[in-house]
Amino acid sequence: MLPASDSAGPTIDVEVTVEVAGRQRFAVACVPDGPAPAAGWPVVLAFHGGQSHPEQMRGFSGLDEFAAAGAAVVVYPAGTGSREGILTWNGGNCCGEAFQTASDDVRFVDQLLDRLIDQLPVDPRRCHATGMSNGAMMAYRVAAELSERIASIAPVAGPLALATISPARPVPVLHFHGSLDQFTPLEGGVGRRSVTRTCHRGIVDGLLDWVRANRLDPEPVRTAIPSADAGMTIERIAWGKPDEAEVVLYTIDGAGHTWPGRVPDSFYLGTSALGFPANPLILDFFRRHPLAG
Repeated sequence: MLPASDSAGPTIDVEVTVEVAGRQRFAVACVPDGPAPAAGWPVVLAFHGGQSHPEQMRGFSGLDEFAAAGAAVVVYPAGTGSREGILTWNGGNCCGEAFQTASDDVRFVDQLLDRLIDQLPVDPRRCHATGMSNGAMMAYRVAAELSERIASIAPVAGPLALATISPARPVPVLHFHGSLDQFTPLEGGVGRRSVTRTCHRGIVDGLLDWVRANRLDPEPVRTAIPSADAGMTIERIAWGKPDEAEVVLYTIDGAGHTWPGRVPDSFYLGTSALGFPANPLILDFFRRHPLAG
């Protein structure tokens, strides 16, 4: 669990740049202001949503608290786009300009990790990824295509946007999704409020690809989770065991296209499960799933 807010420490922002295909790309790293552990800090890549940018992701997710707790370096990469601050990721079959121009975002992440390791005291065995919506799709893509570098992932409110996956190693997955998501529906298809009108895969359909890739028992364990939010119910669906490359889904009945535990920045996104914060669960999941060796 994260420490109480009054024990949070200071952080330092570091801009990291790399050149990919003649384009200057960047990320903002939120770094604990203190001595790193002997092996280096874990890295959490936090991909913003579509038509968004790193600073908006910082406020939306609240992940800076990992760095303030001295638990990880949180890195907010920037997608691409012709308009400043309206950026997207090429997550597979989505989204926007990044998909239309075939932006090589996987190469960007690969080179970004190299630069982070060169510039900061980080642990290469503990590089993880999360993301919101289109950013969740990007987290899935780097897990599939950079599995030798990405230890585990925790996508929020965005599906696997690849038709097939063949990771070089099993990658543990933790996913959060609301039943009333009108942008990337839990059951798949075109969301009522979708901007790109992309036909998305169902969340469970995509997760079953990971269950097969991770060689897990296809029969999940379902657990009802107490909810502190009126009108919401939560179910935990887990394939595999905690000491395996487990795949875990939290479905929040009554929640929208939101980050659990955080107030959304637009009422169009729907309701958030404020009594069910995702961040402590994400941090615990990442801690339990480093790269082997």
